[in-house]
Amino acid sequence: MNIWIIMIAVMALSFLVQQMLQSRFHKYSQVGLPSGMTGAEVAMKMLHDHGIYNVKVVSTRGMLTDHFNPQTMTIALSEGVYSSRSVAAAAVAAHECGHAVQHALGYAPLKMRSALVPVVSFASSIVQWVLLLGVLMINKFPGLLWFGIILFASTTLFSFITLPVEVNASTRAISWLSRAGITDSQTQPMAIDALKWAAYTYVIAAVGSLATLLYYIGLARRD
Repeated sequence: MNIWIIMIAVMALSFLVQQMLQSRFHKYSQVGLPSGMTGAEVAMKMLHDHGIYNVKVVSTRGMLTDHFNPQTMTIALSEGVYSSRSVAAAAVAAHECGHAVQHALGYAPLKMRSALVPVVSFASSIVQWVLLLGVLMINKFPGLLWFGIILFASTTLFSFITLPVEVNASTRAISWLSRAGITDSQTQPMAIDALKWAAYTYVIAAVGSLATLLYYIGLARRD
C-alpha cells in the first residue's frame, strides 16, 4: 500500500513538474536576451570559450528535444531554441554545451552514464515484457521476475547517475551565462529558474523508477 501511495504521488508530481516546466519555458521564451544572440550563437560561443572546436551545433525537430551526442560530437538544438533570441533558448543551449564541456574534461559521472548506455538500451527494450511474464508466471518460474528486476535496476541506476550529470551541466551553464555577459541581473534569475524546473524532471524520474523497482521487489519477495 505504501508503495502504491508513493507511485501515485510521483505520477502527480511528474505531471505538475512537466506543466511548470512548459509554463516556465513558454514564459521565458518571450523574454529577449540582452546580448541579442540566438541559441545557436550562444552554444558556439560557450564551446569556443571553453576551447572546444570539434563539436557542431545543428537544428533538430521537436520541442525540448535538445541534446549532446558524444558519438557524433554534435549539439542538437530544437527549432524553438536554435534560432530563438530568448532567455529560455540561451539557458537550454548553454546546458547542452555543459555536457560537451563535461565530455571534454572527462567528467566521471558522464563517463559512467555513457558506459551504461548499451546496457540500459538492451534492458529497456525487453524489461517490460520480462516483468510482465515474470508476474504472470511467478509461481512456476520465480527466477524470471528476479531477472526482470535486475534489468529494471540497471535503468534505475542510470536515472540516478543522470542526476549529477544534469545538475552539473546546468551549474556550468548558469555560471558561464553570467560570466560571459549573455544574461544580466534581470535575465539571469530567469535562466536559473528554467533550468531548475528542467532538473526537477530528472529527480522525479529517478524517484519514480526507484518506487517501481521497490514495487516489483515486493512482489517477488511475497512469493
